[in-house]
Amino acid sequence: MDDYDLRLVELYDDANPDGPDHEFYRLLADEKNARSILDVGCGTGILTATFVRPGRTVVGIDPSRNMINYAAERVDGRAVRWILGDSRDIPHEAFDYAVMTGNVAQHIPDGDWERTLKDINTALRDRGVLAFESRNPNTRAWENWAAEDPRIRDTMSGPVREWTEASETAPGQVRLTSHNLFMASGHHVVEQLVLAFRDRQVIQQQLADAGFVVDGVWSDWNRTPCTDDSPLMVFEAHRE
Repeated sequence: MDDYDLRLVELYDDANPDGPDHEFYRLLADEKNARSILDVGCGTGILTATFVRPGRTVVGIDPSRNMINYAAERVDGRAVRWILGDSRDIPHEAFDYAVMTGNVAQHIPDGDWERTLKDINTALRDRGVLAFESRNPNTRAWENWAAEDPRIRDTMSGPVREWTEASETAPGQVRLTSHNLFMASGHHVVEQLVLAFRDRQVIQQQLADAGFVVDGVWSDWNRTPCTDDSPLMVFEAHRE
C-alpha cells in the first residue's frame, strides 16, 4: 500500500476514537514525568495531540503523507512537530518517552522492525521509556475479523459498508484486504496491508537486542499481567 486513501483518512478518527488505550499512554507519560514525547506511526495524530502540556515537547512521525498532512491540520495539534517519515527520520534529540500505538508495531515488517527498535533506543535518553501494543498470534484474531459480517457505518460521507478479508500468507504474516463501499457515491475503496504477528518471547528478545529492558507485558490497559492466551500484549520497556 503506497498511502492511505484520503477518504479513509478523514474517517479514521471516528472509527478509532479516543479510549482506554489512549488514556493508558497518557497516564504513563505523566507517570514518567515525560518532558519530551515521540509518537512513531502517529497517523492522524488523534492521540499525539493530547500529549501536549505546557513545558512538554511532542513529535509525531508517520510515513503516510495523507495521514501526516491531516495531523498537521488539527486544531488541537498546533503545538506538535509533525514529520513525514519513519524511524530513520527521528530528530537528533533526546526523548523521555516513545510510543507506537494501534497496529503500528505490526505494520512494520521484519528487518525494518528490528531497525525501528534500535532507532528508537538511540533517540531515547538513558532510562527513557518505550511503550507499544501488539496482538498475540496465539489467539489468531484475524480469523475473527474475516468471519465478521459486513457492517454499515454512518459517516460524514454518508453510509459506508465495510468488510475485511484476511489470510495467513506465512507463519505470523497476515494479509488484510479492507473493503469500504461509499454507498452514496458507489465508490469502492480497497486497501491491502500485511500485519506481522510476533509472539511475546520474540518481541522481548528483539527489545533486548535493541538495548531495552522489559518492565512489563500487560494483557489490557489496567496492567493485568499477560498470559499465553491474552489477545493483547502491551509492552513497557526502558533504555538501558
